[in-house]
Amino acid sequence: MISGLKLPPPYNVQDKRPRRAMQAAKRREMFDRLKRHNPHPATELKYKTPYELLVAVTLSAQATDVSVNKATRELFKVANTPNKIADLGLRKLKTYIKTIGLYNTKAANIMKTAKILLREHNSKVPRTRAELEALPGVGRKTANVVLNTAFGEPTIAVDTHIFRVSNRTGLAPGKTPLAVEKKLLKAVPDEYKKDAHHWLILHGRYTCTARNPRCPECVIYDLCAYRAKVKS
Repeated sequence: MISGLKLPPPYNVQDKRPRRAMQAAKRREMFDRLKRHNPHPATELKYKTPYELLVAVTLSAQATDVSVNKATRELFKVANTPNKIADLGLRKLKTYIKTIGLYNTKAANIMKTAKILLREHNSKVPRTRAELEALPGVGRKTANVVLNTAFGEPTIAVDTHIFRVSNRTGLAPGKTPLAVEKKLLKAVPDEYKKDAHHWLILHGRYTCTARNPRCPECVIYDLCAYRAKVKS
């Protein structure tokens, strides 16, 4: 999750002029190229059900997908439903996720959520933002990921990667994750909204990295407004 982190401003430290928003034609071309480059983007978290995804995303706050997948691979073998998590118990749950940062808090939230799902949602993951955000440890970003990835809703969860890409490129400049999210929902053409989250996060994770961005390999290099591009 992004809360609590110090986020970069919507400009490069070497150039403090605010970003101009990208023009509509460039936005469409940007996503067209990202789609051609990766026609079927997907989360790198391993899951089979909406509940497994909810647990994985809860664990992913300030942790890598690799570390989460390593933990859930063993956890989901023994407990991958709200009922099984509740039966597992808090102490045992912690033994499966202790390699992940903030595991005590995350374990408590996962356990509380399991009991709420059993008591109020017939063991099902709810499909509305309000119900998701009412669950312990589930903020707007986590809710957006679940709505988009598990249920196919055209939401866009803004993490540090998407925040960086949106500001650097000029796609949706903003000073807060919520501001960027709102701009993205307006800026991204409708036909690309379902997959935009995954395209942008993967682009930020592997190409438009925080340090030493791989600009010469970028498929949207000429569309990007980043004034400190790395030359080839």
